[in-house]
Amino acid sequence: MERIQKIIAQSGYCSRRKAEELIVAGKVKLNGVTVTKLGTVADGNDTIEVDGYTINDKQEKVYVLLNKPRGVVTSTKDDKHRKVVTDLINIPTRIYPVGRLDYDTTGVLLLTNDGELTNELLHPSNHIEKVYIAKIKGILTPGHRKTLENGVIIDGIKTASAKVKIKRIDKKNNTSVIEIMIHEGRNHQVKNMFKALGYEVDKLRRERLLFLTCDGLSTGEYRFLSIKEVKRLYNEIKK
Repeated sequence: MERIQKIIAQSGYCSRRKAEELIVAGKVKLNGVTVTKLGTVADGNDTIEVDGYTINDKQEKVYVLLNKPRGVVTSTKDDKHRKVVTDLINIPTRIYPVGRLDYDTTGVLLLTNDGELTNELLHPSNHIEKVYIAKIKGILTPGHRKTLENGVIIDGIKTASAKVKIKRIDKKNNTSVIEIMIHEGRNHQVKNMFKALGYEVDKLRRERLLFLTCDGLSTGEYRFLSIKEVKRLYNEIKK
């Protein structure tokens, strides 16, 4: 027997915290009956529905790596009727993005129905490496580079240490291309880190998630992870 919110999270539908919110909001049914108590448990013989969708924690796990283009929402649906990342992936299995890339941010995005892996990759204590390439307006000074590495204050909270490389400086056009590696996943973090120092991010691309890159994938293309890659992801998390 497992708590319903854990079963929902393990299915990949959403995080455990979001599942708890859905239960309290009366969006979850157990064997056709709406439940709002967080301690409610179920087993493999029970039927769990979330907003009319039946949760199936026994379905085959699918892992998709997408080279996300600009102008696509990192979600499975959008109330403004914009294109979402799952519109780009033509498979019958329902999958969900791991984390979020902004509407205008491109690059590495993992989607899966493996709730356990999703939760591990998103949990702050696991310090998952994420590498971004940012084109900013202005010339990044050595002092500001050091500040980015040591942490900047965003909404009253200092960011964790980062690694920063200046890839290119264009004095004529007053722009810089910066590589930055972070371990956190706060909303708009990279953009806000530069903003805190007076720089505007013109373009942002996630270059790497742990060892995963979009090498060989054109913008908007995707591929399935191999069993070897999935095992490596779990091994990286265990480290």
